[in-house]
Amino acid sequence: MNFNRLFITFFGSGLAPKAPGTVGSFAGLIVGLVILQFFPMETLFMLTLAITLIAIFEINKYEKATGSHDDKSIVIDEVSGMWIALMLALSTAETLTYEFAEIIAIVGSFLAFRLFDIWKPSTIGVIDRKVKGGLGVMGDDILAGVAGGLLTTLVLLALDKVL
Repeated sequence: MNFNRLFITFFGSGLAPKAPGTVGSFAGLIVGLVILQFFPMETLFMLTLAITLIAIFEINKYEKATGSHDDKSIVIDEVSGMWIALMLALSTAETLTYEFAEIIAIVGSFLAFRLFDIWKPSTIGVIDRKVKGGLGVMGDDILAGVAGGLLTTLVLLALDKVL
């Protein structure tokens, strides 16, 4: 497997026979949590930015070589979106006083990101349908990550008021 394929499938997680997007998102979640165990949130932010920019070019190369758009094995977009949702949710959880806020942030960001990534409401769906190439593949997941992170943040804040 060449670098391009290894990268865009996030070390092969996108080659899962069933639900490759969910598998890639979960792999991204685990790797993101491991990174956050050893490095500050800013490191994950910088990695997300770098991976997103590199992915746009690598996906363009893959699509040009294969003639296919947004192949289901491409999950680097899910990784970027998952990391965005995770960072937003964990940043909020760190400010709250109840002890299980971090768990809700982790689980909630995964579930909310997948919800928006699959459902593709509003602008997320428009980008998915209309923007071609690597920017289109990455764009809808970036917005799904923001939406998932914001939804999880709202849940965390609502729970903070109740608990």
